[in-house]
Amino acid sequence: MSFARTDDGASLYYEVNGAGDDVLVLIAGQANNHHWWDVPRPDFDARFRTVVFDHRGTGDSDKPETGYSTRGFAADVRAILDDMGVERAHVYGTSMGGRIAQWFAADHPGRVRGLVLGCTSPGGAHGIERGAEVGRSLAQRDAAKARAALLELMYTPDWLATHHGPFTTLGDRAMPPHARRGHFTASREHDGWDALPEITAPTLVVHGADDVFNPAANAPLIADRVPDARLHLIPGARHAYFEEFRHVASPLVLAHLTG
Repeated sequence: MSFARTDDGASLYYEVNGAGDDVLVLIAGQANNHHWWDVPRPDFDARFRTVVFDHRGTGDSDKPETGYSTRGFAADVRAILDDMGVERAHVYGTSMGGRIAQWFAADHPGRVRGLVLGCTSPGGAHGIERGAEVGRSLAQRDAAKARAALLELMYTPDWLATHHGPFTTLGDRAMPPHARRGHFTASREHDGWDALPEITAPTLVVHGADDVFNPAANAPLIADRVPDARLHLIPGARHAYFEEFRHVASPLVLAHLTG
């Protein structure tokens, strides 16, 4: 385990695993820590040195009052690579992690070997928002019902019938309220539309075709906007495609990043 220091002095927890020569940074979703990647991460460890980390506000990282924006989170990724002494890496971000990865690739094109943007959105006026019914299901006062609604957005009924947890993609419950609000605001205010054409890394856009949590219609918008990007929709998959459909997603990502 290691800690990196950001430009504004925050301490970020990160872990490095795997035996490959190339580095792959895995960026988790909103209000989640590095455990987001627990299930699919071993798929990449044989080929890469994989890096996972706790976003500011989560896990063992500092939880400052400020610094919560997708572009700011991208600067945090740079701080971790600087701490490692790594100049160039592959980057794979999912959900809000994909928003962060957009900024990192646009702001630091020379530092990205290959890029994967998973189940994410360009945000802003061009992004496709989830339906109002999705928001209502997550805002229920009954915590158990809200959790059940989130599970159904992440995974298919068939998966949930045979997998009973623990689930590592439902958020870091230990986050303080100000950090949770910061993550929500960062994701909501993300607008990478003008940055997407600045991305020069070979890019794969991947999305669950049945994702309504972050609607799958966002995937072709991003793929059309990033020069020469490839698009792959995984039939039947919901938001956590990288876990439930890892038998499809992980080989797809590996093939893209290894050329």
